[in-house]
Amino acid sequence: MSLLFADENFDWPAVLELRRFGHDVLTVQEMGLAGQSTSDLAILNCATADKRAVLTFNHRHFKRLHLKGIQHAGIISCTRDGNSAALAARIHAALMSHRSIQNAIIRIVRPATP
Repeated sequence: MSLLFADENFDWPAVLELRRFGHDVLTVQEMGLAGQSTSDLAILNCATADKRAVLTFNHRHFKRLHLKGIQHAGIISCTRDGNSAALAARIHAALMSHRSIQNAIIRIVRPATP
């Protein structure tokens, strides 16, 4: 399964669901970086050093880093979703559909509600 690194604001219940799917997810909090105003670039570099893709709700800033050509192990940018299990399932499905996410940005969007 995938090696993932959840940034500080990522949904904790979704992290737990992704772990149930078998993904190895590490969080900013578990790395002792929470509450330190760690920059997005530092988060991306920390994840990349550990060969982990970043999980984030911060699409704009991480997309900007991606477009600068910074090498990374992948960025998974999500829209917020009150249903953490559904969010994790969409992330899992996207990861399973890609052979590699190295230097790729994957956008996970919550479906519209009827």
